[in-house]
Amino acid sequence: MGKLLTNSEIAGEASRLKKAGKRIVFTNGCFDILHAGHVRYLAAARAEGDILVVGLNSDESVRLIKGEKRPVVSEMQRAEVLSGLSCVDYVVFFDEPDPLNLIRNVGPDILVKGGDWAEEDIIGADFVKEIGGSVVRVPVAPGISTSSIIKRILEISG
Repeated sequence: MGKLLTNSEIAGEASRLKKAGKRIVFTNGCFDILHAGHVRYLAAARAEGDILVVGLNSDESVRLIKGEKRPVVSEMQRAEVLSGLSCVDYVVFFDEPDPLNLIRNVGPDILVKGGDWAEEDIIGADFVKEIGGSVVRVPVAPGISTSSIIKRILEISG
């Protein structure tokens, strides 16, 4: 998986890409049970710049924010699926509950989150704006979520 980088590797790569005049877009998430809403979101994020870096919550991080029964899909499998998408240039794990340290390492030109997030609640928004970047909120695909898929699976199997 050539797209999967460490925190230190992405810092160097981001610096190199910026010097080459590339606009770096950053987004993050758990991406547990990848679905059409995720794919639409990631494609929209990538359309905002030249390079899309996806901060991926590690299994430990997902458990911290979603509970002990998540993630459904392991971090390496989630990274492999994300890396298989043409709109994703790099995937980087983070263990913390939020991606602020990773955002600081990347120093993106554009920070993207779902439209369900108010800009003032987006982790890293202040930092990105301070370094001259912008924050973009992408509309969420209605009726599509990992939680709704899990709920439906439980209904079917129950």
